[in-house]
Amino acid sequence: MNNDQIWQATLGELEINLSRVNFVTWFKDTFLSSFEDGRAIICVPNAFVKKWLEEKYHKNIVNSLENITKHKLHEIIYKIELRHGTANGGQIARTIKTPDNANTESKIETPETTIKTVAANRFGLNPKYVFENFVVGRGNELAHAACRAVVNNLGKAYNPLFIYGGVGLGKTHLLQAIGNEVAKHTDKILYATSEKFTNNYIQAVQTGKAKDFKNIYRNVDLLLVDDVQFMGGKDGTQEEFFHTFNELQQGDKQIVMTSDRPPKSIPAIEKRLISRFESGMVADVGKPDMETKIAILERKSIEKGFPLDKDVLIYIANNVQNNIRELEGALNKVVVIHQLSNSVPTLKSVRNALSDYVSSLQAKSLTAKEIIEAVSRFYEISLKEIAGNSRRKELVGPRQVAVYLIREELNSSYPSIGQEMGGRDHTTAMHAYNKILKEVKENDNEKLKQDLESIKQLYANPLY
Repeated sequence: MNNDQIWQATLGELEINLSRVNFVTWFKDTFLSSFEDGRAIICVPNAFVKKWLEEKYHKNIVNSLENITKHKLHEIIYKIELRHGTANGGQIARTIKTPDNANTESKIETPETTIKTVAANRFGLNPKYVFENFVVGRGNELAHAACRAVVNNLGKAYNPLFIYGGVGLGKTHLLQAIGNEVAKHTDKILYATSEKFTNNYIQAVQTGKAKDFKNIYRNVDLLLVDDVQFMGGKDGTQEEFFHTFNELQQGDKQIVMTSDRPPKSIPAIEKRLISRFESGMVADVGKPDMETKIAILERKSIEKGFPLDKDVLIYIANNVQNNIRELEGALNKVVVIHQLSNSVPTLKSVRNALSDYVSSLQAKSLTAKEIIEAVSRFYEISLKEIAGNSRRKELVGPRQVAVYLIREELNSSYPSIGQEMGGRDHTTAMHAYNKILKEVKENDNEKLKQDLESIKQLYANPLY
């Protein structure tokens, strides 16, 4: 056997013993350039793959090569080198299918969704938003289940479905996943942001085409409206949406909406609309927990062809607290920096790469409420006790610590701190701050300093 035939056979054995996603990720674009006298040279496309084969799959490769060649191996050299344009290279490429043509765990689009891509774009949908690549966790499992139920029983189950949650938590992903799934069976679908609905309505009125507008929005089996909170204060838009909503619902046509807050919390929205928004199913999408964030990062990194070690995934997940969008932003930065330098990510290099990014996120996201919750957890007292009026020593100290940290971290005014701490007077907040400041600066209270650092760790990493 020549080198290519040896490697083909070796890959065949490795494929059997490894998971499909790992096989595709790590052995694509590899080849055997030399095999003689118990010494093999395996060429790999970059330093990242080289490190992983050396550290993670070396024994697998040795065993497979020895099984295939029936020769004892004394040395394997992993060399960064690409092979261009040979026939045998093409054979190897066909043996190791790329993520685009392989049925792997990291695959985003099914054949059905690919077929529907053109149609999905016509509906205003993004074909990348599908249920298959949505990571389900404790914070979103109810909303995910409701979306699945809607697809399976359109117009009957949870009509309307109202999904709410903070920015970047996956509301639009779920909304459009419904559309992309339903698009496999019908083309009477329309996705629009509330801004688009408003602009279309205004333009229709101005051009005398109100009837055309009604035909577009009311002649569908599924209407998906993103960010309905922006209809607040727009009386004409609300009036038109009210009638559109009624006509669709009465015809058993499905309506799904998203918002950054629950219906009753949307400002300047008509009560009759709130009533209709709440008449079906209201499901919230919360912040992802640690396990969910790690799962998201792992999937996204594999999709990018740049899998990361578990300790790196944990570091990113632990330091990006707000939402999935920021998680992806951190991951993208790590990938780009290490690709440009052709280096392998380590925990140290990732810390350096994300130092500014993490600092800006933590400064932006920290709130007084989070600080108070961390104080509550550290001292094992309830939020009600912190906000209460009891003068017990074991409660007064933690209250003063909370005031001090809010002032130090957020530079909040004393009146606003007093409000956060249960409606206390600003002079009480000032006294509490000065009391802790004196202990830290003048009395050099080491025990208190350690407590403060421990509390900071709690609100920097609230999942621990």
